[in-house]
Amino acid sequence: MISHTSQQSLTRFSLNNERRRLLQAAFSAGMLSFMGLPAALAAGARPAIGFNPIAASLNDLVRVPDGYSVALLYAWGDPVSDGAVFKADASNSVVEQAGQAGMHHDGMHFFPLIENGQASSTHGLMCINHEYTDDGLLHPDGMADWSHAKTLKSQNAHGVSVIEVERKAVGKALRWQLVRPSKFARRITARTPIRITGPAAGAPAMRTKDDRRGNVVFGTLANCAMGVTPWGTYLSCEENFNGYFNGLETPTTDQKRYGLREKGAGYRWHEHDSRFDVMTEPNEANRFGWVVEIDPHNPMKAPVKRTALGRFKHESATVTLAKSGQIVVYMGDDEPFEYLYKYVSRDRFDAALPATASSLLDYGTLYVARFGDAGRGEWLALEFGQNGLTEANGFSDQADVLIRTRQAADRVGATKMDRPEGIAVHPQSGEVFCALTNNSQRGKGDAPLPDAANPRQENTFGHIIRWQEETGGQADNSGKSFNWSIFLLCGDPQHADANKRGNIKGDAFGSPDGLWFDAEGRLWIQTDASSKAMKGSDYAPLGNNQMLVADVVSGEVRRFLTGPKGCEITGVTSTPDARSLFVNIQHPGETANERSDPARPMLVSSWPANQFPEVTGGRPRSATLVISRLDGGVVGA
Repeated sequence: MISHTSQQSLTRFSLNNERRRLLQAAFSAGMLSFMGLPAALAAGARPAIGFNPIAASLNDLVRVPDGYSVALLYAWGDPVSDGAVFKADASNSVVEQAGQAGMHHDGMHFFPLIENGQASSTHGLMCINHEYTDDGLLHPDGMADWSHAKTLKSQNAHGVSVIEVERKAVGKALRWQLVRPSKFARRITARTPIRITGPAAGAPAMRTKDDRRGNVVFGTLANCAMGVTPWGTYLSCEENFNGYFNGLETPTTDQKRYGLREKGAGYRWHEHDSRFDVMTEPNEANRFGWVVEIDPHNPMKAPVKRTALGRFKHESATVTLAKSGQIVVYMGDDEPFEYLYKYVSRDRFDAALPATASSLLDYGTLYVARFGDAGRGEWLALEFGQNGLTEANGFSDQADVLIRTRQAADRVGATKMDRPEGIAVHPQSGEVFCALTNNSQRGKGDAPLPDAANPRQENTFGHIIRWQEETGGQADNSGKSFNWSIFLLCGDPQHADANKRGNIKGDAFGSPDGLWFDAEGRLWIQTDASSKAMKGSDYAPLGNNQMLVADVVSGEVRRFLTGPKGCEITGVTSTPDARSLFVNIQHPGETANERSDPARPMLVSSWPANQFPEVTGGRPRSATLVISRLDGGVVGA
């Protein structure tokens, strides 16, 4: 008789064998499966955008084109497995929240399970980031009488969900649902033990009173966008970590460079968790702002913070393979006048040995981009002893360079960008696209002036930049030089100010954030205009935040989805057959200060309860949606 534990081990062994065979088959066909590109399409014709665009909207609903359906899959407070359900008054306990969906869904990815030797399009695992909390909604009485229990619940509403999902018959219809209970399901929160690896692990600046070795940290937070590795793991990006710390009244130069300030962003965790008080524990903030690797298939495996990828406000960690087989990770630092980065592994990925691949994220070189004036650019190595990163200039070793990545990028003279956010790699050409969301400070006062890569003064609407890297004149994502151009200047063609009209061919939009290529090469664009911006005259004609599709050859853009009031559109992924598209709606009903009034939770939005009858209670809830075509075809085609 096989024990339950042994049976689980055999199941995981069998699954890993299937994953290994699939990876080997995929890479023998040129990595097409990892990139989401069916082999038949590898040299195919230019993809068509096959839907009629929808109009901008101010409605408190999710809208999609005719011929499409939208269904709710997973909302804040839904149990990941067989735990407690969400209570309409948000009175779920600390323990219950630890087993439920966190708040503010962001980046995500669908990992197909292997069935009959094939990647399933009806059964898989999903990793979903939960970026931050609106404590006005998280607790029945908001932030009144702040307590230890409220701190713990807030921490448990952060992090990442791993859920198992399946498309199966419900009555006469086929619907996606969570598998409950699930042996894979788990929540990784701001209290989960996480390993620290790479050059900064164990460095003096990473050691604390509770972790004198500097190699284990409790929790991940501010989890924004993501990446996925060819060995089947998920990369979750820590972005605005500084807001959780109560900084010094007069911060040090290094603390100020990362935005650490007194009282932080108002989370108040430091009142009941001394780790988040810089005066009490000065090194704890150094342990956040990293990329976290998670294995969705192995709930017993601890997540890992990969310090070789640098410390900053990570918006993305988009992974591709160089021609040599080296891993390349593209990352943006989401703040005005910050930088674009990439990491290139020292060693090559071997699809036959996926279990040994994670070390590829510990040994390699981190680069930062410099965009030249003539459409040429270069990657500058952030390596101790190179490019002025020396003891004479204030850097002690490679760990110091990585912990103070922003300062290192300052030193080497990288190009200050207009909020680098989503990054996507074209599945056929390897060309890279990056959303530069906006930067209203460009050219104002003492701020940097416009430059070739960031050409607009007071860049209210943002733009999208593209580049192709090369080595020896050949396209290669591990190259140290590149050709670049502006893909789109976002804006409103009807705007009275010529600087804000942009050059969009099709539907107007602003503040591009998430970018994602589908299997056929359509570029999906998600927007994040702030609640404050959307109340202004610039954004009013553009309506609520939205998702659009672009043809990267012609530049044509069509609006595919509009979200409810006060939301941001975040996260997009699909099944291998491209017939189910998953999209996140984040912070519906967001207020200007990101803290709702619990006495008036429906003041701005009552979504999703107002659109989906299965949802009870009026508190707005972030959620994951499934979009499909009524005729069962490829979404977007």
